[in-house]
Amino acid sequence: MEETIKRKIVLIGPVYPYKGGIAHYTSLLYRALSKKYDVEMISYKMQYPKFLFKKEQKDFSNDMFRVDDAKFLIHTANPFNIVNVGRKIRKEHPYMVIIQWWHPYFAPCYWLLEKMFGKKIKKVFICHNVFPHERFPMDRFLTKLVLKNGDAFIVHSKSDGEDLLTIKQNAVFKQNPHPTYNAFKIKNLTKEQARKELHKSNEEKILLFFGFVREYKGLKHLLYAMPQIRDQIAHVKLLVVGSFGDDKEAYMQIIEEQKITDCVEVIDGYTPDDEVEKYFAACDLVVLPYESATQSGIVQIACGFEKPVIVTNVGGLPDVVEDGKTGYVVEPKNPKALSEKIVDYFVQNKETEFVRNVREEAYRFDWDRMVEKIEAL
Repeated sequence: MEETIKRKIVLIGPVYPYKGGIAHYTSLLYRALSKKYDVEMISYKMQYPKFLFKKEQKDFSNDMFRVDDAKFLIHTANPFNIVNVGRKIRKEHPYMVIIQWWHPYFAPCYWLLEKMFGKKIKKVFICHNVFPHERFPMDRFLTKLVLKNGDAFIVHSKSDGEDLLTIKQNAVFKQNPHPTYNAFKIKNLTKEQARKELHKSNEEKILLFFGFVREYKGLKHLLYAMPQIRDQIAHVKLLVVGSFGDDKEAYMQIIEEQKITDCVEVIDGYTPDDEVEKYFAACDLVVLPYESATQSGIVQIACGFEKPVIVTNVGGLPDVVEDGKTGYVVEPKNPKALSEKIVDYFVQNKETEFVRNVREEAYRFDWDRMVEKIEAL
């Protein structure tokens, strides 16, 4: 029987050894697309200049998200390099090019690539967020410069779809929930095993705040909620696991002022991929007290570990959490609402019910569904 020739897709974005959720996302999307297509993975030889991103951009400690055939070609700040890469892709006549979009820094690079592709190659943008979380002058202009030339788009939230239509009125797009990050399950740790690794007792009620600590993620509101939570729930502990910016001392001061040093533990720094599991496996509840958001990969990591979550009613977060079933949705900037729902979860012994519901909802966040949405475009 003659072998079916697979259509060629070029996928552009960060992958291992680059750090962060979008690198993980791109790798998992590559794996899903590769089941049906001939996928060429093109990443960056230089992602951000060091003066813009002072922290280490790469992590070689664990290669679970490695894409073996990835080509690290794009120097995002070198126009001659970008033109050459664009020409190379155009000569291959791919069925489509899929580009990860999350920050206007990439606008000049992607604009040049679009010019080199011409109009015959379909350009599909995966919008992790249309506009950046932390807005700045010219961000709208730069975003429009690139996205207006896109042929189709995937967004992960209703709010991002609305933002997209403000810069391209006739945009063709599909909304799809952020798929699940279940690749972090390496050892299949039980809660008890994970807690043993973290030196935590089984009696503790563990809350988890995970990921880069930024102002818009609202950690301070969770810290302000902790005194009320501790007063009503025995043995409660909040783990803050993530890398702080220059404002770490401000958070440490809140912890001191609220007298919650006994029930808050800060693990500062980037968490290597192979250490993510122990924190999610050990916790009872994942909390995202964000002030603003489009969507969050943290919810999908929690889903991969079958953990209920508490999110705020911002951006696409309510789209992926069924209030009162797989977690709770509360109003942002409201420590009282956070404390009430966290207390309710433990007092009402909701864990068994919520975990079952999370498990039943898993099909919504499958990577194959994501591929179907791209195909539907």
